[in-house]
Amino acid sequence: VKAVALDPRNDFDVDQALIKKDVQNLIQLSVTRLLDTTNPSLSTIKMQVFFDMNYASRAELLSEQHRAVEGKLAPAVRDITDSHPHIQELQSMYQKIISYVLLSSGLGSPPDTEVIREVTAGLQSVFPQREMITFISLSKKNKEQQLKNLAKLVTGIRLYNKECGKGGSSIADLPAILNESILSATQTVDERLNTCHRVAYQYTALLESTQEDQHRYARLSSFKLKEALFHVRQYEAFLCILLSDAITSAQEVEKMNVQFAATMEQLKNTVQNKVSIDTKEVFPLFIALSNLWSGFQDELLLLSFLTNMTNNLQQFSEIHSQLFPEEMLTSLLEGVTVKSDEERIRETMGTRVNVSDFKNREWLFPEMTDDFDQLLIQYHGFCAHAIGVKGLTLPGNPAIGILKHKERCYVFSSKEAAYTFAQDPDKFIQLNIEKAKEHAELILLLELCHQFEYFAPFEQARNAGKRWIKPTRQCDSSTQTDTHILPPTIVTSYEWNEWELRRKAIKLANLRRKLTQAMQTDLSHMRRENSTQVYLPKDVGTQTKRDNSSNVPRPQIFLQGLRGGSSPATRMVKVDLTRPVDEN
Repeated sequence: VKAVALDPRNDFDVDQALIKKDVQNLIQLSVTRLLDTTNPSLSTIKMQVFFDMNYASRAELLSEQHRAVEGKLAPAVRDITDSHPHIQELQSMYQKIISYVLLSSGLGSPPDTEVIREVTAGLQSVFPQREMITFISLSKKNKEQQLKNLAKLVTGIRLYNKECGKGGSSIADLPAILNESILSATQTVDERLNTCHRVAYQYTALLESTQEDQHRYARLSSFKLKEALFHVRQYEAFLCILLSDAITSAQEVEKMNVQFAATMEQLKNTVQNKVSIDTKEVFPLFIALSNLWSGFQDELLLLSFLTNMTNNLQQFSEIHSQLFPEEMLTSLLEGVTVKSDEERIRETMGTRVNVSDFKNREWLFPEMTDDFDQLLIQYHGFCAHAIGVKGLTLPGNPAIGILKHKERCYVFSSKEAAYTFAQDPDKFIQLNIEKAKEHAELILLLELCHQFEYFAPFEQARNAGKRWIKPTRQCDSSTQTDTHILPPTIVTSYEWNEWELRRKAIKLANLRRKLTQAMQTDLSHMRRENSTQVYLPKDVGTQTKRDNSSNVPRPQIFLQGLRGGSSPATRMVKVDLTRPVDEN
């Protein structure tokens, strides 16, 4: 309805409310266009809507897949983590853990008894049943984490056993399957992309011949031929996106194959001929094997998605082959030179815009732009002049020069087209917008969503924030940053500790009792003011004890007459020879 309302040939004013007659006319035109099965424009819009609603990037698709898997496993996880079984029910709980490990790994069929036996043996080797008592005492979050670790460990053990020929017969050889699938997917996309290129080159050459000699192609509808060209170009753009994703998957698979082989070899060297093995050595290797295998499973899902998208897009590309069969094109192209996009670019590689011919225009060239090859070019890289003037999607050659106008970059198919466009860019930009109103499919093909915001809500939401990338210019520059640009706002006097505030209050109270004195001499008079503050010293002495001493005389006694003598009786005489102290 919006496409019909925008088409200037239908004379609708989209800025005013429609009266009843206009509404009926709009309905009739929309229904007529929807029922036209020979309209390439309608097929292009259907293809754009299908791709916009169904395509998802690698990150989005894998994130959605992981959420879906977690949602399917959530009841089993809740059944294990929310229950608090008795001792008699531990066996039943252990069986539930085995079922969870089997389902989360995705290796083998769950009803297969051989698969159940392998999972049980692997789980018992890293988580014996006697540890169930410790498991049920954990918190819910820790239980969930341990369940994930157990699932990865058991998966790694089963993959190692398969490598050693000790089981794993039900495990598919994902690396080999992926190599075949990638080869098949890239070949399919390549073949259809080559067909698109060939048809687009033929349509372009035919339209150029029609504009030069209209009488020769009087019976040919150039309007439908342009719609068919836009259809093929849009199909080509979608196939390029799918091919890029397939190449990315091939690179990821090749990288994971090398890592998987290296991890398996390291595990063999660690485990071989050993009776006892440190879990700190082998458990990380088992988990690494499991993570790599999950990566293989993700890539298989991505390839399946890309294959389905490629097959579903094929149904929209049949309309142009019905309108312009191969035999018809061959007869119309007799004597017409069909050039490929690469040939057109090679023809203009020697030409280049002379910047001095333009005063107020900015041109970008490889030697002056750092990311020249990665600039976001307007109109999907097509010539900005040929779209509005000729109605053709000719490839632009960046080597001629990229015009930067109002922060947007434009390329051109020839030097003449660049000069013409640069004379009045706004005029030709408006011509391109009017051409997009006539052919609504150009809005998405030429990435004109910023001009028609209501046309592509999903596309705009997906690419919000990364649609316009300014080119990085090369120049010499220097900068200097101040250490502190703003004045500090730290309150140094702030104290959060009430005890520190109490200490300061006591200190201020003590200062009130201190004596402050000031003095001034004749020599310092009229020079400056002097002030001092002192704490008056106090000379105080105390005595805690007294030292004293005393002396006594040394007694000395002499006894006479003890030896006897002439007298028969012994007479003893005692003489005191002790002297006073002061005589010493």
